[in-house]
This record gives sequence, structure tokens and C-alpha cells, in this order.
Amino acid sequence: MKISDLKHLLKKFENEIIFNADLKKKNWFNIGGKAKVLFKPTELKNLIGFLKILKNREKIHVIGAGSNTLITDEVFDGVVIKLGKNFNRLSTLSPDIIISGAAVTDKKLSEFAAENNLSGFEFLSCIPGTVGGGIKMNAGCFGNEIKDILLSVQVIDKLGNISSIPTAQINFDYRTNNLSDDLIFLSASFKGKRKNSKVILETMTNFKIKKDNNQPTRIKTSGSTFKNPIDKTKKKVWELIKESVPRDIRFGDACISEKHSNFFVNKDNAKFSDMKKLINYVEKSVFKKTGIKIEKEIKILEN
Repeated sequence: MKISDLKHLLKKFENEIIFNADLKKKNWFNIGGKAKVLFKPTELKNLIGFLKILKNREKIHVIGAGSNTLITDEVFDGVVIKLGKNFNRLSTLSPDIIISGAAVTDKKLSEFAAENNLSGFEFLSCIPGTVGGGIKMNAGCFGNEIKDILLSVQVIDKLGNISSIPTAQINFDYRTNNLSDDLIFLSASFKGKRKNSKVILETMTNFKIKKDNNQPTRIKTSGSTFKNPIDKTKKKVWELIKESVPRDIRFGDACISEKHSNFFVNKDNAKFSDMKKLINYVEKSVFKKTGIKIEKEIKILEN
């Protein structure tokens, strides 16, 4: 659909829409062009109305913190949705249950849990994303995954219909689940275990120290690029990459972190094509060297 047609169709939401929106600053790689439409709903009723009017006539992509996304340098021919302030709320339903909006950062959720003497959320303090993204990819570290504390998730489909899905009806696996890509996460309920907040904060501090010792910080990276292979080798994916790829390989300004070989870095002004070439090169090199096909953990937004 042409932008002129979309402007007419979506006029009701013009205060929450940016046309030809710049996406470069919306992701940690600091790579990307523009989106035909960027919709930032501040509240649920606006999101419902928007989706019902749009009727899934455009490609729709939801972006959270942008911590695990590589975005095309071209104009994305579709709608990008970034949930606004009313999706960024936290509350307690009971002494051991937290309700979180999908736009809440994982770190903020873990800190809120600690303030309320709830354990089980400590690992989230080291995951650089939002609750919605964490559920989508079953985020985890240090032996914990988001599925371990999730009770249910509230979702909306791309036609504006809302439903709630209990965890028992979701099949979670390593960094994935069977929920439809047509669902947008709105909020979720989580259950923790009562524990003294001081002990919880000590665990979070220890996790952060471990992370900072092993992973790069304060650079333009998007976290883990590939998933660890399951049931194929005892080696982690960073070990496979280290053994298979020259550490100084680079395409333009896209290179591999010296600190962690599964972290790819925009050294200065890398293009989408540079980073994608690096990702493809590493994938092929690991397969050629080890016979193991590694899967991308990063999400790639392109036409």
C-alpha cells in the first residue's frame, strides 16, 4: 500500500505514527534504514483499533529494545510497531506473582522482583531485551529460561483479537516456542519464590560480574548471534566459531568481538549487507569445518 493511502487509512492514529521512520537508532547494532510506518501505541485500545483498521494488509514487525535485531538498510515495506508507555508497567497480583507489560525490559523486571523479595528472575538482569522479546525467544542464561517463571501471556493477533495463553499450552524449546508469528505479546504473568532481597541482589551482582568478564559491553553489538547447537556437540557455538573462523575476519565495519566470538560488532559504520555477509560467512565456515549447521539467534528484518 502507498504511504499516501496509509496516511488516509490511519489518520485516526496520526499522533502515534511516524511515516518513513528512521530505524537506525532503534537497535543496538545501530544499523538500518527506514520503515514505511512506525506505530507507537501508547495504550491497548489504540493498538486494537489500528490492527482492526489495517486488517493485516501490510507486513507487521514488532520491535522491543532492538537488542537482538539486524535491520535492512532499505526502506522496510511494512509496519513496525513499538509498544508505548502503557505496555511498560509492572505490578504484583499476589505476594509471588508479577504482572509485566511486554515493553518492560528484562532488567527492570528482575529489579522489580528483587524489590518484592521474589527469586527466580535474577538471570533476567543480564538479558538485554524486553519481556515480549524474552518470551518470543525463551530467553535465558546461567541455566535459567523465561519459561521457568512464566505463568501466562496475553496476546493480540494481527486482526486485533485478544486472548490469554497459559504456559501449559505453549511448547517451549531452547530459544524458541510454538507460538504463532502472527501474535503480538501484550503482557505476561510470572511466578517467583519468596526470598530475602539482599540474597537476590547478591545473585544478580554475581551474574553481572560473570557476564562482564566474558562478554563485550558498551559497543554496537546485538548479543549472541547464533544459538548453541543442541545434541550435536558438547562445544558451545562460540568455540565452534573460534575454531572455524579467522578472528580478524571483517566485512566493511562488521567484525567479530575479540572478547566473545559469538558477538558480532559494528565497529563504526557497518552496513546491513556487511553484517549479513559476516553472519553468512561464519555459518558456512562452521559447517565446512565441523559439519554442524548452526542456527541464527538474531532476528533479521528485511523485505
